Amino acid sequence: MTKKQHKKESLSHLIYRFIMILLGAALAAVAIELFLIPNKIIDGGIIGISLILDYLTPLNFGILVFLLNLPFVLSGYKQIGKTFVISSLFGILCLAVIETFLHGVQPFTDQPVLATVFGGLLLGAGVGIVIRHGGAMDGTEMLGIMLTKKIPFSIGEFVMFINIFIFAWAGFVFGSEHAMYSVMTYYIAFKTIDTVIQGLDETKAVLIVSDHYEEISSGILDRLGRGTTKLKGKGGYTDEEKEVIYAVVTRLEVTKLKNIVYEIDSNAFITIMNTQETRGAKFKSPIH
Repeated sequence: MTKKQHKKESLSHLIYRFIMILLGAALAAVAIELFLIPNKIIDGGIIGISLILDYLTPLNFGILVFLLNLPFVLSGYKQIGKTFVISSLFGILCLAVIETFLHGVQPFTDQPVLATVFGGLLLGAGVGIVIRHGGAMDGTEMLGIMLTKKIPFSIGEFVMFINIFIFAWAGFVFGSEHAMYSVMTYYIAFKTIDTVIQGLDETKAVLIVSDHYEEISSGILDRLGRGTTKLKGKGGYTDEEKEVIYAVVTRLEVTKLKNIVYEIDSNAFITIMNTQETRGAKFKSPIH
């Protein structure tokens, strides 16, 4: 591959990434302006704070979310990286601009339950797309990344701690019912973000310990069409050398894989684990 070709591919991938971030920001803006704000429902983090301040002050949500996120994004330049910061700034700016254009558009629904479900789904999908393509739209997670080395909490615990105060504040401003709808929205968005980032093609990593490892490995290849990797292991109690088979299958293939294994060795030891993402072989193509 020549340098010229490599640059062309890199540029096309960059353009694709920023288009996807723009799409994610647009979905989030629709969720916020046409579902959440009209029904006094918020999300967690900086978006949630901006939604509360949008209600309490004359400032527009778009301006608030950009200004409140800006110091966190800029302060994360050294620790998180230049590409991440630029992608995040682009996403936040797109969110602010698109939301401003949507201001005044007729909301999709005035039913809090519908706004909670569909607003949460759209917001989660939008934020998930932005994260999947190298950016972020909430400064609390960036702050958590920067502070985890200095405080005895994980990023998730830090964000949850902040959100408890945000939802409590929402209860005082909008009332307890709206605060509860907000918690539901946050949960739906959180789960949707996970789905978008990890993808719908859920895969399972499988470890198999058996004395019949050759037959099992061949059975998996012949009947499932999945390759295996043989690892060296040692029994903790017997101290005997063991062959460990490692394979990755889709969730629909798990039952068939277990049947293959137990037909060959009913005493085989199997561990099945969820995987975050699988690329290569017959799964997703690698990202360039």
